[in-house]
Formats: sequence, structure tokens, C-alpha cells
Amino acid sequence: MPISLRTAATFVAGPAMVGGLLMAATAPVQATSIKKPTIVLVHGAFADASSWNGVIKELKRDGYPVLATANPLRGLSSDAAYLKSVLKGVKGSIVLVGHSYGGAVISQAATGNRWVKSLVYIAAFLPAKGESALDLSGKYPGSTLGPNTQQWSYPLPGGGTGVELTIKQDKYRQQFAADVPKGLAAVLAATQRPIAVAALEEKAATPAWKSIPAFSLIATGDKNIPPAAQRWMARRAHARTVEVKASHAVAVSRPHRVAQVIEIAAEIVSY
Repeated sequence: MPISLRTAATFVAGPAMVGGLLMAATAPVQATSIKKPTIVLVHGAFADASSWNGVIKELKRDGYPVLATANPLRGLSSDAAYLKSVLKGVKGSIVLVGHSYGGAVISQAATGNRWVKSLVYIAAFLPAKGESALDLSGKYPGSTLGPNTQQWSYPLPGGGTGVELTIKQDKYRQQFAADVPKGLAAVLAATQRPIAVAALEEKAATPAWKSIPAFSLIATGDKNIPPAAQRWMARRAHARTVEVKASHAVAVSRPHRVAQVIEIAAEIVSY
């Protein structure tokens, strides 16, 4: 019988206990006839799909089909609509994983999709209806994102002007990826994808975590989304939760831990 994480409201453990739990939960399953769900990975702002590379390697090694999709980062509704279209092309059960702003996108995109069996939030937003990413990042102190970003205007296709946001390259490592090697952090900074400010300001619709089991990995060294905000959102969603000492770029710096949490969610789908 697989071991699952406890709900956020009751799970309290140190790193050693969490590590042991994850190791036990991801032990090889004896029955080889179990069909594994497809893992769909959705990146957030200031990153791209390559930020999942280490996680993908772990999941593929363990036999999971994986799809890391591009997140447009233009607007919450339009990004969720795009992801919905991607999910239509996936056959069978799905474990949907979102990092950072990607958490808001998966929350909206999974609503009404019977094939999405679990949601996994990696240092991510779990908004309720009417909340935005900006609302939640400012709910608790600790985010230093604002002063480390830069923005510029761009013309919108239908007229008017939009505003994009990136992290200043010389501030990227300390803000986003403090536990990532310096050289790799520089590459991440150079390849980061800008997000439209409107996407961070847009209010969420009814979230899928109200009806689909949720899992949350909280990065305790996060300077983008305060860990206190991550904990609060996870408790509200009754998510099964673990905490990892890592930066916001936990999928890059701790891919094994991230993959373990995803596989716990996947094992629950398989049984």
C-alpha cells in the first residue's frame, strides 16, 4: 500500500522525516501492469519549460510519460485556455503540475477535465475565485520581487499597450535561484520568459483544487512567493504538503525532491 502525504493541516515533520516519507512513497511498485498517468508540467513566470529538465529526467527514468508545455504568460484566462487545449491531446489520466504562476494556470485549466486526477503545486499559487497572483504574493511579508524586476511596454494586437515584467539579470540568482550554481543561474536569467503584468493582476475563476486532490511543495527559501503564503494556500486547499529548503527555482536545484512529490500524486492515481 503506498504511503501518501498527510494534509497540510496536520502534517508537521522535520527534513529527515519528510525525506523518509518520500523515499518510502516512491519505492518501486511490484505490479507492472499498472498504467502510469501522464505528467504535464507547467512553468511559471521568469522561466521556461527547460526549468523542468532535471525533473523530467527523474520521471522518465521511473517510467512516466511526461509533457512540459510552454506557458504563454499573457493572461490567466488565455493561458488556462491554451493549457486546456493541450490537455485535450493527452490520452488517459493526467497529473497536472504547476510552478509559481503556473499553479494559478493549472487551477483554472483543470476545472471540468475528468482526466486530471491530481494537482501538484511546486512553490506555486493556489488562488481561490477572485484572487490574483499579486494579491497572494503580498498577503504575507517576505517577497523581494518588486525592486528586482524591470518592465517595459509593448503594443497589444487589438490596440492599446501592455506591460511585461522580467527579473533584472544581475539580480536573478539572489531573487529566484539562490541555490542554483552561478553559471546555470546566469543561463536561466538570460533565457527567462517575461510575463504580462495583466496576467499577475487577473482574478482567478473557480479553482480545480476544490474538487481534485492537491499536493504542495513549499520552498522555504522562496523570495518570490513568501513561504507563509504558500503554507496558507496549501492549508486552505487541504493539500498534502512537504517543505523543502530551497529557492523559488526548486525544480532546478532540487529536481529529485520535486519528482518524488509528483510521483506520490501519480501513485495515488494508479491505485
